Amino acid sequence: MKMCLVAAALLALSGASTHAAGTALRDPHACSGVPGFTCSTLDVPLDRSGRTPGTLHLAVGAADNVKAPRGVLLVLTGGPGQPGVPTLPRVGRIVGAELRDYRVVMYDQRGTGAGALDCAQLQATMGASDLFPPPPSAVRECAAKLGKKRQFYGTDDVVADMEALRKALGADKWAVDGISYGTYVGERYALAHPDRVSRLVLDSVVPHAGLVDLGVAEFRATRRVLHAVCGNDSCAQDLAATIKAHDAGPALLDALTALSILDPTYRSAFDVPSILHDARRGKTAGLVSFLEQVHQMDAAPAPFLDQGLHASALCADWRYPWGSSAAPLAGRRAKLRRAVARLKPADLFPYDRRTALDNGFIGECLPWSPTPPTPLATGKLRVPTLLVNGDHDLSTPLEWARQELKLAPQGKLVIVPGAGHSVQSRAVSNRGRDAVAAFLLG
Repeated sequence: MKMCLVAAALLALSGASTHAAGTALRDPHACSGVPGFTCSTLDVPLDRSGRTPGTLHLAVGAADNVKAPRGVLLVLTGGPGQPGVPTLPRVGRIVGAELRDYRVVMYDQRGTGAGALDCAQLQATMGASDLFPPPPSAVRECAAKLGKKRQFYGTDDVVADMEALRKALGADKWAVDGISYGTYVGERYALAHPDRVSRLVLDSVVPHAGLVDLGVAEFRATRRVLHAVCGNDSCAQDLAATIKAHDAGPALLDALTALSILDPTYRSAFDVPSILHDARRGKTAGLVSFLEQVHQMDAAPAPFLDQGLHASALCADWRYPWGSSAAPLAGRRAKLRRAVARLKPADLFPYDRRTALDNGFIGECLPWSPTPPTPLATGKLRVPTLLVNGDHDLSTPLEWARQELKLAPQGKLVIVPGAGHSVQSRAVSNRGRDAVAAFLLG
């Protein structure tokens, strides 16, 4: 990229840099409403093989303390589909203690924010949800709209963008703090570039294995969390009976998971034990209202969390009973049914086989037309790693964090009692934030 001398000088003043490889940040300017941060743009190729033309313009926000004693700390947002720069006004809540010692950076991963892929029908149906079952027509419409470019939004592409960003920032190494899907991105980056990561924080952990378990971990977590909320197994029994009576498994999985983000007490916003108790006894007005209200709360436009990107990434990244995203559509449903039929009742409780067949993860990727898959990641995390998880999180359940811990020889897991999803930004307790600060500043 050619730049005039004035622009190059501005980049130098803002802490951005130009390297031999040609990676640079351009158009530096003060981040609106975020004092002490400079916003700029990172240009990356749509297709790094060069066979498909196109350039993506990724928004970057970086703290102005260019000479921070501990270097750069990259904070990764989740989804997939959530941009990073709009979160900058709240970054002090996430990593407040680290702001003086690190140069904190956030950026919009490809396909998010101003670059959202924006599939209108799919977005209107799912909003910010992972698990609300979308109509197959909305999925097919999105896949058709995006066409072949869907293959350039997998996590391997995001990892390559991160490496370009590191070079543009002039950082030899950096610390990485990933939240939710950001943990998966951070893991994949640390596996690809272990010599470039000084410390890795995984908050609300997605395992890097990339293998779908059809919801088994989430089902077990639901029973565990409801037992903690209710003091016994009665709520899980009420949930199982309600699902059996009303065929509401996918909707209830979505609503309870959303509540682990919005209200992990399960009693403040909605009295879930009472709702389930009444529904089991035929009083369903509270249940209907609960499901409707939670789904309305999940409504979100593409720039907030883009479902087109969400499907493009998840369907390519993960492996399903029908195989990878390259599998032909014909035969996928049959393979899925056979896999679900092999699940034991204990694997499903308090849900049912329909929940495993028709939850939103499956609903997005089952009809997603074939596209080249993202290569799976293998191996162990060979960098100092802190894993943080709320024990009431159903979006990224504690069971997933324990799974990833086995693949992190230098890892430590901190469990935050009563906390739900995204410990650093949402938990009432400071236990998780304090643990992250001690790890990054130690």
